[in-house]
Amino acid sequence: MEHEIEAAPTTLGNAKGKQTPFCNLVASAAITPKLHISKAPTAIVYCEGNFSKIDGKTANGLVRHSQAYRIVSVVDSEYGGSDSGQILDGIINNVPIFPTLEAAVIHEPAIPNTMIYGMAPSTGKLSQTDRDVVLDAIALGMNIVSGLHEYLSDDTEIAMFAKSKGVTIRDIRKPKLSKDMRLFDGSVADVHAVRIAVLGTDCAIGKRTTATVLAHALNALNIKTVLVGTGQTGLMQGAIYGVAMDAVPPQFCCGELEGAIVAASDGEQPDVILIEGQGALSHPAFCTSAFILRGSQPDAVILQHAPERVHRCDFPDMPMPDPATEIALIESFADTKVIGLTINHEGMSEAAITTAITAYSQRLELPVTDALVCPTEHLVQFVLSAFPELHQKPEVAAE
Repeated sequence: MEHEIEAAPTTLGNAKGKQTPFCNLVASAAITPKLHISKAPTAIVYCEGNFSKIDGKTANGLVRHSQAYRIVSVVDSEYGGSDSGQILDGIINNVPIFPTLEAAVIHEPAIPNTMIYGMAPSTGKLSQTDRDVVLDAIALGMNIVSGLHEYLSDDTEIAMFAKSKGVTIRDIRKPKLSKDMRLFDGSVADVHAVRIAVLGTDCAIGKRTTATVLAHALNALNIKTVLVGTGQTGLMQGAIYGVAMDAVPPQFCCGELEGAIVAASDGEQPDVILIEGQGALSHPAFCTSAFILRGSQPDAVILQHAPERVHRCDFPDMPMPDPATEIALIESFADTKVIGLTINHEGMSEAAITTAITAYSQRLELPVTDALVCPTEHLVQFVLSAFPELHQKPEVAAE
């Protein structure tokens, strides 16, 4: 990911594909919102060898934004001694990176409450090295949070050791019993909030980050917005409503997501409900996008794409799709409309970002932006242009 991006003008296409000057490509702390809650439990995020990389997306997301935990440090020997915000986004956030768990713990005045396993390997399993680190954290009295498909609470050695130390293991992906799951019943149609799904052309492409930035920006305009999580990272970050979709039996996926959306509607009475995407509808390895479209019945979709990504993540022989084909597939699969394209600028220079935004806007006749390096107003405009009735919400007066 490009870190130091200097200011430069570029363009944003409107719904008709016309170009207007819009963007200064400069990173800002306001673009990567992060809520510090002093009473939240402290946590070290373990991400050995993967921080700022695709398989480190859980750690990346937690460093950018976390409500459920106060992230005090990251463990990755490749970046030991660095600032995690500087490595990830070119913005100092004062969350240091240490080479080992021991070094991270010694740095704190008290042993942190939790160690979060901050990686999402394609295998979904714990390596022997990582297993030893988990046991070390338990020995120190730290609770464990994991988003792996391999449930640590079902591992006899880890579970018994945790019990002996009086600590908890939270397996984010561990689903509830089938008898407690719900089937789709169509009640999502009674939800009055505008429902927008943030989908992508691949996995690990920034859908959750874009959705988080958009949720913060809309709420800042007094457009009450709730983000429904569909993966382990969003739930770790503190999403009140959501379900780890890839851990739910297929027959219940649509119903469980529908239930989370209905609960968000009933509990919060929001103007907008954003639904975090997973995988890609066109990706043969994942079915989650299909379940998300069916279960949420979205009024609109925002699509995330990485122009410089040559092949699908973890599939070197599978070329990335063109956004135009993904849009056509989404709109033919579901009764919805793609209202804008967002760019993941991994491997892109300032000039390449500018060129991509202009080219995609003209070709797709859609607004295009980058949620992390362009002003959030442009992402918000996707929503306000598609749903002008939201303009009627009075803005909160500045304090």
